[in-house]
Amino acid sequence: MSVAPKASTPAWPTPPEGGWTADDLDRLPNLPPHTELIDGSLVFVSPQTLFHERAVDFFKWQLQSLAPAEFEVIREFTIDIDRQNRPEPDVIVVSGDVVEDSEQTRFPAEAVLLAIEVVSADSVSRDRETKPLKYARAKIPHYWRVENEKGRAAVHAFELEPTTRAYASVGIFRERMKLDAPFPIDLDLTQIKTRRDKDQ
Repeated sequence: MSVAPKASTPAWPTPPEGGWTADDLDRLPNLPPHTELIDGSLVFVSPQTLFHERAVDFFKWQLQSLAPAEFEVIREFTIDIDRQNRPEPDVIVVSGDVVEDSEQTRFPAEAVLLAIEVVSADSVSRDRETKPLKYARAKIPHYWRVENEKGRAAVHAFELEPTTRAYASVGIFRERMKLDAPFPIDLDLTQIKTRRDKDQ
């Protein structure tokens, strides 16, 4: 006589009725790094490409050197949009007065001046459609989407149009990115490289 196998315990947390909340993201044990909350659902990040890593580094350090003193530039840090949405932009420029202590895990969306997403294979629809809509509704003034075009960066820059609360394009930049807002910016995008130059 065979014995029926015991049901296995699910490896992932089972969502409560109504979905997870922003506070749950801090309480759930053993979540993978960089887990986001989108519409009450947990979103896990796949392994990132070299382009993604270098693009995030580039914008973090370049913007840190250009941002006014009252702002800080932070990479891969969640922001509170509402009870069911706590996304993690790849880079944000945030008001320094909300950077409280080394133990905090998120910033309020209203303190974010600029959100940047570097598009990955698994994040295309989120970065092009879902997140910009949520960032605009949260009144984040500026949004940049960085695309990988055969190993070169293409930055789609958007600014919030206050009367419609929607983003309007301010340009697509490939080799040089020069803007007056959110503060004066002049970036050489060719510095984002996925391989070493042969003469180095």
